[in-house]
Amino acid sequence: MTEKNSTGAGQRALSTLRRLWPLMAAQRGLLTAWLGFLALSSAATLSLPVAVRYMIDRGFSEGDGSSIDRWFIALFAVASVLAFATAARFFAVTLLGERVVADLRQRLYSHLLYLDQAFYDRNRSGELVSRLSADSEQIRSVVGSSLSVALRSVVTLLGSAIMLVSTSPRLAGLAALGIPVVVLPIVLFGRKVQAIAKQSQDRVSDANSRAAETLGFMATVQSFAREMFEIERFNSAVELSVGTARKRIRMQSLLTASVIVLVFGAIVAVLWIGAKDVNAGHLSAGVLGQFVLYAVLGAGSVGALSEVWAEVQRASGSLQRIEELLLEQPDVAPPAHPLPLNNISGRLRFEAVHFHYPSRIEQPALSGLDLDVQSGETVALVGPSGAGKSTVLQLLQRFHDPSAGRITLDGMDLRQLDPRELRARIAVVAQHPAVFAASAADNIRYGRLDASDAEVEQAARVAEADEFIRALPEGYATWLGERGARLSGGQQQRIAIARAVLKNAPILLLDEATSALDAASERAIQHALDRLMEGRTSLVIAHRLATVRKADRIIVLDGGRIVDQGRHEDLVAKGGLYAELARLQFGPH
Repeated sequence: MTEKNSTGAGQRALSTLRRLWPLMAAQRGLLTAWLGFLALSSAATLSLPVAVRYMIDRGFSEGDGSSIDRWFIALFAVASVLAFATAARFFAVTLLGERVVADLRQRLYSHLLYLDQAFYDRNRSGELVSRLSADSEQIRSVVGSSLSVALRSVVTLLGSAIMLVSTSPRLAGLAALGIPVVVLPIVLFGRKVQAIAKQSQDRVSDANSRAAETLGFMATVQSFAREMFEIERFNSAVELSVGTARKRIRMQSLLTASVIVLVFGAIVAVLWIGAKDVNAGHLSAGVLGQFVLYAVLGAGSVGALSEVWAEVQRASGSLQRIEELLLEQPDVAPPAHPLPLNNISGRLRFEAVHFHYPSRIEQPALSGLDLDVQSGETVALVGPSGAGKSTVLQLLQRFHDPSAGRITLDGMDLRQLDPRELRARIAVVAQHPAVFAASAADNIRYGRLDASDAEVEQAARVAEADEFIRALPEGYATWLGERGARLSGGQQQRIAIARAVLKNAPILLLDEATSALDAASERAIQHALDRLMEGRTSLVIAHRLATVRKADRIIVLDGGRIVDQGRHEDLVAKGGLYAELARLQFGPH
């Protein structure tokens, strides 16, 4: 380990920790209180050896009981001030840590919500949750404890050093000779601890991600009777994280032991020399006692700093992981001056659009797609799996931008629009709708947050969802469970349709919105969808004949290209891919 590498590790750790300063500075009242009470407690701590010195030299030498009482009262007064200041400092810095971590989590969560779909395609949700939780908890420990201990130790160490010199310059000079020996292990071990700490946090995140994924697919796990398999996988991930943590703990333990041995070895040597000076009459017992106490305070501060430094190195790994997320920038971002979206008609055009997903760059999802959708037109997209149907809907929502070509809305290139403004004018009903762990009313109201209860119920009636919602134990106030666990698949889709009805957007995207419904439910929902699509530009991915037949135009996709288009009867009569798909998917017709 070279000195250059060790210094670089320390600089990186401190540089990363500086990112916390704006968050700490925002809590000006708590920060000021912490520093103020820290100064008071440090002053009281550094006053204790002086009080002990005078209690020994004057209290005992004067032989007067009242004199001894005075010095003990003074000693107790200093201790009382120390107790109050320490308690107040603890309150201020602990609350500061809570506030800083809360702000950091809010900032990180807000940042994550504005990243694009490409980011989420390459990152696991469990890993992101781990950074929000486990890594943030590490920061709480540093701000709420370690930084306070570090600053207190630095102040105490400097104060002790000054007082040691003023108490006995000769003994202080001898003690200073041991400082390089004490500092060396801290520098040498620092970089190793930081690297292992980051590995430890990565392994913890892996275990958390594994658990989150398994719990999210619990029905699949249990249906395949893979409980023991998943337990073994999770246990392996946990054991790996424990193994990495063991390396970090071993390194920190070695660092702590080395510092304690070296520090107290140096103190014993210096005190041995001081004791000889007392016997020779060169020092008073009170002065030696004062020197001893300052030496112990200084040594304790060095030991505390060695432990804190290890914690800082560990937190540096967590901060780097959080910093990596905060430095992420979306590939799909609002332009500097987005075009306004007022009273749009809903005409859509794909002009020679090419697109590759970032995770599948070698395989084109769309290849030179040209498509013109008129305002108010209903277009059905059909084709085999992987033909590009879902990609069309994703590009329309600007989850991704085309690799080449352009997509326009009322003649405006989507890249000139704010993605959030664009999506506010699009309603989506997905094949697997998102149902939140909230009430039925709140799930529907997600389409328009300011909707009244009457508007929510009207949307549910349009979506043929009002009847089954009212049959729930608490009606619209019924909690639907995580991912809508208390509803059937068809009921979940009707909740999603009600949400789209409430949003009342000029563009509607339906991704197999009736695929989970039985025949009776489909007929009811089809009437709701007919009302919903009326007057709106609608793109529909459909595997049901009723939906396809009602479309103004059917677009047949294959390999990311349009291979045919027209009405159902015409396409069947022509034969080809659509006729084959109709035979396989729709049955007799």
